[in-house]
Amino acid sequence: MDTTIANKTIRPKVLFFDVNETLLDLTEVKKEVGKALGGREDLLSLWFTTMLQYSLVTSASGQYKPFGHIGAAALQMVAANLNMTLTEEEARTIVSEAMGNLPAHPEVKEALAQLKNAGYKLVAFTNSSKEGLTKQFKSAGLTEYFNEMLSVEPTGKFKPFTDTYVWGAKKMGVELDECMLIAAHGWDVAGALWAGWRAAFIGRPGQQEYPLAPKTEIIVSDLKKAADILVTYS
Repeated sequence: MDTTIANKTIRPKVLFFDVNETLLDLTEVKKEVGKALGGREDLLSLWFTTMLQYSLVTSASGQYKPFGHIGAAALQMVAANLNMTLTEEEARTIVSEAMGNLPAHPEVKEALAQLKNAGYKLVAFTNSSKEGLTKQFKSAGLTEYFNEMLSVEPTGKFKPFTDTYVWGAKKMGVELDECMLIAAHGWDVAGALWAGWRAAFIGRPGQQEYPLAPKTEIIVSDLKKAADILVTYS
């Protein structure tokens, strides 16, 4: 699975990291969501994709709701398909507690330290709220590795809308082609590439690139392998 495009060796000025699943392990979310859905841990993927779907529906309709609220609404929808009822308050509590205390994947801290020591500027870039991101990084012990932590909240849209990537580049004071997104989601990588960013795809289990997107520069199975490649760039 691990591949690179050989002629892409110019160092990007800023590395933007997706957070959930890319940096943080969602195993505990699977357990909590499964518990809320009568033991159906297999429904994590359906819940997550429903949340993404309705974040796009919200953005495309010119509306904005916090990502956590959309996640809670998606959980209510999945529960309803099982003839279960979750109140808005119950669903929001479940999502907040489940997403707020996730550990980093085993190789993440070593990889981030390697990139930081190599002089890269590291930026967290998430659909989650700034408050939620701050809580997640404090719990996972990741705050110290990052130069900036960005939520797309100020744009009123969610990734993969092009406006979010344009905003992120502007926020960091760099050109679009000087940005690289590192993410474990094909939809996020596709959005970044179409917006003019570079990208690295981290192939976490169950995740795939989108076949109709432009070719991804780095395709690896974990973050350490991406860091090993990126530190060779000049």
